[in-house]
Amino acid sequence: MTAASLGKLARGGFVFGKAGSRFQGECVLPYEPKLTMESNEMRRRTYRLISCALALTVGLLVTGCVGLHNAMSFPVTRTATIRLYALPKGTEPVRIALLSDIHVGNLVMRPKRLRSIVDAVNEAHPDIVLLAGDFVIGESYKGTARRALDLAPLASLRAPGGVFAVLGNHDHWTDPEAVRSSLRSAGVFVLENDAIRRGAITIVGIDDRFSGHDNIARSAQRAAKLGGIPIAFTHSPDLAPDMPKNMTVLFAGHTHCGQLVAPVVGPIVQYSRGRRLYDQKYSCGRIVEPRRVTIVTGGIGSGELPLRFNARPDWWLVELAPWKSDATYKRKVA
Repeated sequence: MTAASLGKLARGGFVFGKAGSRFQGECVLPYEPKLTMESNEMRRRTYRLISCALALTVGLLVTGCVGLHNAMSFPVTRTATIRLYALPKGTEPVRIALLSDIHVGNLVMRPKRLRSIVDAVNEAHPDIVLLAGDFVIGESYKGTARRALDLAPLASLRAPGGVFAVLGNHDHWTDPEAVRSSLRSAGVFVLENDAIRRGAITIVGIDDRFSGHDNIARSAQRAAKLGGIPIAFTHSPDLAPDMPKNMTVLFAGHTHCGQLVAPVVGPIVQYSRGRRLYDQKYSCGRIVEPRRVTIVTGGIGSGELPLRFNARPDWWLVELAPWKSDATYKRKVA
């Protein structure tokens, strides 16, 4: 091989040489590729990024499945007894079922599921059923009338004292007349800042505060005309501090008990339309204050987002009973 050929080899050129009667060609690379430290680090970073993305995707899928499962789980039945000093001794206890936030319109609340919940409520034999608003999902008028037809299973509720309802913010934001119509067709009596007497107690239905439809003064006047012990129910519990002193029991919903509750952090969603959704004091369960007990149910549906974390769907069965001076009863409501 000549010196010129060697030069070309060194530069990675093609060298043609004679071998017998044939020409042969070969391609010589100038150097063997070697992995540098930089390329190794790049590969490690890419691997880490892909691993993180994969883990995040799997985590989101698992979280979504768990949240959906929680939202579709059968509601917990919570119970309480409230002893009323104003209820005459010897009066038979009144059993009140409280349901709220049914939110028909998504895959969590179909007629079949609602029917099974209605059956469970009937098995508890309540005297009165209170439905505390938000019967549909969404904030748009479109499609609400069709969705509201899925409330038909409520017609199977059985309570000798009646089934009563107030509207919630989603009902007012969508098509309140369609919701009212479906409720009435199911035999549900809708109270809008109004009251109705049932034996020794008077059921007071106060319209929703979050959407600006509450009128406590009018509700109180209607109750006063009927006499009896006023037992109030509404959608948003935030009006509790403004209630008249003689309304010692308030039933409400709206909060979903936070619906998406993260450990340490608490409820993830706390605002809607630029406003705080509810006072955290009234977020969930039984809230006992001087001269008043407020019961807030987490609801049986789940709104537009069909997920729940650390906030199981529930409904309440509350017994209103006369006060006894027995030492076993440590709290009374005046």
